[in-house]
Amino acid sequence: MRIVSLLPSTTEIVFDLGLADQLLGVTFECNFPPEARQDREIVVGGMDTKHLTPFEIDELVRARLAAGDELYSLDDEALARCNPDLILSQDLCRVCAVPSGEVDLAVARLNCQATVLQIDPHTLIEVIDSVQTVANAAGVPERGHILVSALHQRLTDLRRRTDAHLTGKDRPTVFVLEWIDPPFIGGHWVPDLVAAAGGQPILARPGERSVPSTWEAICEADPDHIIVAPCGYGLSGAREQGLKVLDEMPTRAAVWAIDADAVVVRPGPRLVDGAEAISAALFGPEIAGLPALPAEVIQRLR
Repeated sequence: MRIVSLLPSTTEIVFDLGLADQLLGVTFECNFPPEARQDREIVVGGMDTKHLTPFEIDELVRARLAAGDELYSLDDEALARCNPDLILSQDLCRVCAVPSGEVDLAVARLNCQATVLQIDPHTLIEVIDSVQTVANAAGVPERGHILVSALHQRLTDLRRRTDAHLTGKDRPTVFVLEWIDPPFIGGHWVPDLVAAAGGQPILARPGERSVPSTWEAICEADPDHIIVAPCGYGLSGAREQGLKVLDEMPTRAAVWAIDADAVVVRPGPRLVDGAEAISAALFGPEIAGLPALPAEVIQRLR
C-alpha cells in the first residue's frame, strides 16, 4: 500500500504500526521520528513563522482566516508522484493542517483513486481509537489491536497508581496554557490528559476546541499547577514563552514547561507519554511509573 500522511500525528501512527516503508509522502511539519521526512515527498508546505512572536502569529492566522486564505499549501505534483492508495487527512482544525475540502479537490484534479481517511479525534479515547482506524485502513488490524491495547494498559496502570496515591486527598487543579498571547485554554483531548495524569483540569472544556481566556480569569481560577504547552513548540520554546509570562500567573502555582508538540497537542500515541510526564510533575516519577522526571519533555519553571 502507498500511504501519504497530511498530519504529523498520523505520520507517527504509521511509523508505530511498522508501515514506514509504505509511507511515501508527509508534511513539512512531520519531524517525529527524526527520519520522518527522509527520502519522502513533502506534499504539504506552510508559513515560516519562526521569526514571529506568539502575538504576531496569532494576528497573522486570524487575518489569513478572515480573508479566506489557507494556512497550508498542498503540492499537487508531489502528491501525484506518490500515487497513493491511502491519504490520511483531517477536518478538525484549519490552523493545524490542510482542510479536508482542499484534499478532496486535489484528489479530483489529479483523478487520484486514493481513499481519503479523515482522522478527527476530540478526546483522548478517540485519539487512541484513531490508531485502530488507521491500522484497519492500512490493512494491518492486528498491529493496531496490539498498539491500542498497550496504550490503554498504560493509562489503566497510571490511573490505578494515581487513584491509590490520592486516596482521601483532593486532586490538584491544573491549567494548561496552549498559547500565551493571547492566552488560550487547552481543549479537545488536553483536559483528558490532565485527568489521566491524576489532576483536575480547570477552565477547560473536554472535547471542545481551544478558546482564548484572560490572565485575570486564570488568576481567579487559582490553579495548583500551570503547564505551559504552546501549540507548535517544543520544550525550549515552551520554556522561553513560559518565562516571559511568569509574572502574569497566580503566584502560588507551580509552573511547568512541556514539549507540547511531542506529548500534548498532536493527537497520536505519544499523548500517553504526556499523561505520564504530567503525572510525574504532579506526584513524582514513581507514581507515574517512570524512573525519573522526563526532563527532556517537562521542566519546572517555578
